[in-house]
Amino acid sequence: MKKKANIILFGIDSLRRDRMSSYGYNRLTTPHIDKFANGGVLFENHFSPSIPTTPGYASMLTGMDCFGTDVVALRHKGPLGNHVKTLPEVLGENGYNTTCVGFTGNPSSRGFQKYIDYEGWGPDETGKCPKAENLNNVAIPELKRLVNEDKPFFLFLRHMDPHSPYLPPEPYERIFYDGNECDPNNDSLNKLKEFKPFADYITSWLPEGCTDAEYVDAQYDGAIAYMDACIQNIFTTVEALGIEEETLIIITSDHGETLNEHECYYDHHGLYENTLMVPLIMKYPGKLPEGKRISNYSLIKDIMPTVLELLEIETEISFDGRNLLDLVSEREEVQQVSDFYITECTWMRKHGWRTPEWKLICSLEPDFHFKPEIELYNLIKDPNELKNVADQEPEIVNLLMGRMNKYIAKREAETGRTNPMYTNLNWHGSDHGPFKTSQDAYDSLYIGSISTAQKLQAKDKEKV
Repeated sequence: MKKKANIILFGIDSLRRDRMSSYGYNRLTTPHIDKFANGGVLFENHFSPSIPTTPGYASMLTGMDCFGTDVVALRHKGPLGNHVKTLPEVLGENGYNTTCVGFTGNPSSRGFQKYIDYEGWGPDETGKCPKAENLNNVAIPELKRLVNEDKPFFLFLRHMDPHSPYLPPEPYERIFYDGNECDPNNDSLNKLKEFKPFADYITSWLPEGCTDAEYVDAQYDGAIAYMDACIQNIFTTVEALGIEEETLIIITSDHGETLNEHECYYDHHGLYENTLMVPLIMKYPGKLPEGKRISNYSLIKDIMPTVLELLEIETEISFDGRNLLDLVSEREEVQQVSDFYITECTWMRKHGWRTPEWKLICSLEPDFHFKPEIELYNLIKDPNELKNVADQEPEIVNLLMGRMNKYIAKREAETGRTNPMYTNLNWHGSDHGPFKTSQDAYDSLYIGSISTAQKLQAKDKEKV
């Protein structure tokens, strides 16, 4: 009996596709991933509709939307519900060895047989953090161990390099920057430094006296380039082990990242394009075409059903996501997906509706940025979402709100559960109900240090 194919899934945290040269970025941030993409399929319009980490990975690893997972908040209470099965659980039932690197303790990582941690947050004695090398130091020996077992394997790798703090080691910290990051005449970080909830955390990992937002943006790009070089180490190991032809490799992300944009400051909240747009690149020699680019929309919930189809594993699961091989083979009857529901419970509780032309964002409670309750952007005329036209386009607001509410009612009826955006009232972890004012939210939400930021994602490991 032929052994089933292996799968290596790079579930990179906080990687937005528009900062990758694979997706046309003018800086050469991902040369090794670019070459990888030439041997596989790249999805040009892939989105993660429910941010941040916990709901993003929940959708990636279950094939369900946020109604199907019942997960919308970073600080999700309790374990992932038993009404869903995770990809490692399904693969484990089908004879796979499963290992998760860098994602211990989160509800969305349930079902792996083995968990391995590495240092992917704080700086070392140099003030930098070689996150991807730290991952390689544990992941490559584990990859070799899995190959030596007489079973197919699923290796999940959660890289943290594009997640703040951005701390790429030399020479990557200046590979895209040649200015004076401490120029006293530069005021591009002034608003950040006045934003109490984030100021202490972000300035704690910037050079003392840093004033230039372009320097910080360059650290994000440098971190991606550094990670890309380290990912090549894993590609080289796969080649040396002789398992290229029998291994499905996927590169994707749980959500994007905000740089010095929308006054959200080096994080991944706000339902703007930079947080929703993520990469999806798949390579499986002989099973997937080489150098193909798919322009149709795809969503993070589509990954699990596509993986199981490629691995020829049948289940009884009725996925919310769809099999993307229909897009790859360009079947005429493929239903196009262009409109979708978007949610966030990170530092704000908001939801909305996105179409190819319009983005509607609705606050479910006052936010700490003092933003308006309703935001509307024309994504064609204003792709950077700089001009809120909700007041000028009330008919479009009503149209999109109607579509959103109709979709919510449909999914509530199908799942038999209330929209989790309405029930997660303690999403902020402060043990009280919704914020009554933006000032209340501003005064209540605060990250003071790297260790505090790391703890926000820590969960009770006994519940995984």
